[in-house]
Amino acid sequence: MRTRSPLLWLALVFLLVAGARQWLPGTTDAPAQSTPRSPAILGAGESTAPTHTAPALPAFLPPEARTTVARIRRGGPFPYRQDGQVFGNREALLPRQPRGWYREYTVDTPGARDRGARRIVTGGTPPREWYYSDDHYRSFRAFTLPEAPL
Repeated sequence: MRTRSPLLWLALVFLLVAGARQWLPGTTDAPAQSTPRSPAILGAGESTAPTHTAPALPAFLPPEARTTVARIRRGGPFPYRQDGQVFGNREALLPRQPRGWYREYTVDTPGARDRGARRIVTGGTPPREWYYSDDHYRSFRAFTLPEAPL
């Protein structure tokens, strides 16, 4: 009895798997529609599974804002104890509202050793107003969100 080369067996298995892919449902070579996220920034209950139709955020928001907005919409969990706390608007750059109207949330800054300077501030419960600051509250940009979850 003659033994066959392991490379021949490997080639045969490869051809069988490649041929079977065209007949199995849900196996396409189309690229995923979302960018994978680092497990280091995932919170409890978050997944690295791609989303197929993620609504676009305003172009001025950094990619890490998507995670923060999703956490805000879910009600947490948040990675920093300050997230979700009342934002006092002491700078008076946002429209005047009663205390407790605004809440602040951290937007991760890659490479930062602390919370960094990037924040999302929301107004109302549930949030009806959205603001972004990339300079620790020295300036804000208002934005709106699509209705579909991020």
